[in-house]
Amino acid sequence: MARSPFDIGDKSLAARWRPWQPPAGKNGHAVALEDFDPSAKPFSSGDKAVDKAAVEALAVELDELQNLLYADRRYKLLVVLQGTDTSGKDGTIRGVFGRMSALGVKAVGWKAPTETERAHDYLWRIHQQVPGAGEITVFNRSHYEDVLVPVVNGWITPEQQRQRFAHINDFERMLCETGTVVVKFLLHIGKDEQRERLQERLDDPTKHWKFDQGDIAVRAQWDGYQQAYGQLLAATHTAWAPWTIVPANSKTHRNLMIATLLREVLRGLDLRYPAGDPALADIQVK
Repeated sequence: MARSPFDIGDKSLAARWRPWQPPAGKNGHAVALEDFDPSAKPFSSGDKAVDKAAVEALAVELDELQNLLYADRRYKLLVVLQGTDTSGKDGTIRGVFGRMSALGVKAVGWKAPTETERAHDYLWRIHQQVPGAGEITVFNRSHYEDVLVPVVNGWITPEQQRQRFAHINDFERMLCETGTVVVKFLLHIGKDEQRERLQERLDDPTKHWKFDQGDIAVRAQWDGYQQAYGQLLAATHTAWAPWTIVPANSKTHRNLMIATLLREVLRGLDLRYPAGDPALADIQVK
């Protein structure tokens, strides 16, 4: 693919997006997530009601673009949503992709690998779920769990961690070179915001199903995960599959930013409907 997935023609929009990419030249040095304010709203109009209406309008436009992508079939779109517990991955799928037809879009939620999956390399199960021609696939968590959980828990060595970064970069480059646009979003929330969202799940009986006892143990590893995220951002932010850090304390802004950038990515693909069959011109339905 000749162009970058984020080669946005709108200079104003590109200028707002650029500060939310990992800094250039960081390979080997972790990105400091504390430098990115999770409460920021760089894509907001300043009016929440206006922003919500914009998200609705973008969802309609994305549905139209998804239909065109499916008809064109030269490309596939893989959207990676990565983030800590309660960062809003499910909410993003509902808010940004909820209007799309099930014909050409699917969401895949990744959990701990099964025994069968563990019998293969860690990317084996991932490759089976990437989108086909004309499809959009949204990963709720992703292959990046394999450079997060094992790193924080000390299950792999630093050398194995670096090896996996190289594997992932090569895997995503292969996808890109065979027609898949890989768009990666890190949903970035603050520690206090996570505490409030976890407590809300405990206080509301209708949300108890969302809560797992393990969430508390993982929260205790907050600093370790922030460091691991910083390392993967530095190592896997590439020209063919760049990361965007999405300030996600505001759910409305999170959806607005992601929907806006996805619209620009799809617009930039020069999608078009295939030429019609000339023989159809004279057919009259009676």
